[in-house]
Amino acid sequence: MNKILIVTSTFYEKISSNLENEAIKFIKENNFEYEVIYIPGVFEVPAIIAKAAKYKKYVGFIALGCVIRGETSHYDYVCNESARALMNLSIDGIAIGYGILTCENMEQAVLRAKPEGLNKGRAAAIACIEMIKNFSKIEK
Repeated sequence: MNKILIVTSTFYEKISSNLENEAIKFIKENNFEYEVIYIPGVFEVPAIIAKAAKYKKYVGFIALGCVIRGETSHYDYVCNESARALMNLSIDGIAIGYGILTCENMEQAVLRAKPEGLNKGRAAAIACIEMIKNFSKIEK
């Protein structure tokens, strides 16, 4: 088994698509297989990963999406609770690459999702694969 599950929030579809494309490129470069599940928002990402992890079908997970600050405290709840839930899963020994952008505005999100720049989708794939390798070393 050499498969990674990418969980992509489609709320900001263009941003998420750029993150996903760069994550997939890196996954392929490193000879892993992958599947993608699309969900409506970032808040739902940890639930999908937690459910999928129970079935041992994947060696790692990549969480992708974007949250942009608005006029209410909704941003804080979504960012904090999704990050907390993903951290709890990673502490339980699940290899997770965190590629959820938490930005003040769309300009920041676009910059962090550009294929030729800071693309955090690629960074999340790198983190996921490194965690898979490190977990494998520990388990031997």
